[in-house]
Amino acid sequence: MSNTTRRTLETEQKALEINLDPQVYGAFAEIGAGQEVARYFFQVGAAAGTIAKTMSAYDKTVSDEIYGPEPSGRYVCESRLYKMLDHEFGLLEARLRDSRPDQNFFAFADTVSAINYQKTNKGNGWLGLRFQLRPDAAPNDVVLHVRLLDHDNRLQQQAVGILGVNLVYACYRYHRDSETLVQSLLDNLHGRVALDLIRLHGPDFAGVDNRLVCLWAVKNGLTDVAIFGPDSVPLHAGELLYKKPVLIARGSYKPPTLVQQDMARCTYAQFCAEPDVDARQAYFLTEITLDNLRSEGELNERDFLNRAEILCALGHTVIVSNCLQHKKLIAYFRDYRVPRIGLALGARKFQTIIRETHAQNPDNLLGAFGELFLRHVRFYVYPARHADGSLLTSRTIELPSDIHYLYQHLLDHRNVVDVQGFDPAVLHIYHKEVLRMIRSGAPGWENMVPEEVARLIQDRGVGM
Repeated sequence: MSNTTRRTLETEQKALEINLDPQVYGAFAEIGAGQEVARYFFQVGAAAGTIAKTMSAYDKTVSDEIYGPEPSGRYVCESRLYKMLDHEFGLLEARLRDSRPDQNFFAFADTVSAINYQKTNKGNGWLGLRFQLRPDAAPNDVVLHVRLLDHDNRLQQQAVGILGVNLVYACYRYHRDSETLVQSLLDNLHGRVALDLIRLHGPDFAGVDNRLVCLWAVKNGLTDVAIFGPDSVPLHAGELLYKKPVLIARGSYKPPTLVQQDMARCTYAQFCAEPDVDARQAYFLTEITLDNLRSEGELNERDFLNRAEILCALGHTVIVSNCLQHKKLIAYFRDYRVPRIGLALGARKFQTIIRETHAQNPDNLLGAFGELFLRHVRFYVYPARHADGSLLTSRTIELPSDIHYLYQHLLDHRNVVDVQGFDPAVLHIYHKEVLRMIRSGAPGWENMVPEEVARLIQDRGVGM
């Protein structure tokens, strides 16, 4: 089912259709601000055919008695959601399977924190549905993390209600078309929420690659940032990176070359050696942007998966983003209290960023540079070699004359530093030339990429 032909139903229509489906039966458990989902199903009528029970554990002590304590002390978290799904689905099977042998059970759960009265926090939450498509089958899970964008508590709660209905409806109506399932989660919610984690798991999603789910979420505007780990499982910044220093390297990775490997190696070592970075907590992330994926025309899912396959094989945690400007990516991680952000990039790319920032903000240079070069952000500039053999570094890039003193301030305060300890023997390698050699069958490219990358391309047929 394509998104162009799908008719978007109102939330009440979706809830009523599920209520009138005699095969669907389950429970709702909601914590915190997530009290609105079950209400939609009750208000439209015929809920007796769908709802076995609803439960709200607003008090933390009550919640702990039911689901067990959280070692982290955080209740709006992934582990809490899975405990809720385990508990509630288990109760349905234990209590009702004998009396309802022909129905498909589901357990919906959410744990949500909406914006407070003082507006000192940002609303977010975890939602999940464990559901069967056949009474005798193992269940599937669809799990989401939502960022609530409304600036009013009541509106955020309403958005959670709509999202919960969308989730239940999508799982039972669009499970055969995973991208439509993902797209439909935003029905009647555009501009009000961002879904920065979507994870599909279970026997009915056995053929779904969750790395593609990350791509679909970004491509279809559900979020600007999605993350997956080396095992291809989608991750969330709030769970993975909360209060941890992060180094990010943006690139095309088509293919990853020895230059990128060297940049990652020496920049990460330099980042971890910073006095304000706890090396035991530090993370290295690789980023691919939609703009980069579209650099040769239309976005190609096979091309994306080839790059993802190689990066996962190299042990990387990968960001897929729609953050063409670095300041957008920086703002995203700032919400998760990342204490130090490092950005690793080549000297030519860095020079382009400086020039573009200058050209696009002629009347507000201080503001524009201030958004990019925040106190907790540091750019690590990896050198490039000129044709004459000299190096292009952060201190030799060509700059507009009117930002000379501003740029010197960034150097003096170490917002911008040169990468140390690099391997000069690999600086001649250029990824577009390596790609040309691979595609044309020219010899020698194998010596310009990491051994694991060469093996994947040659032995496993990972295309470029």
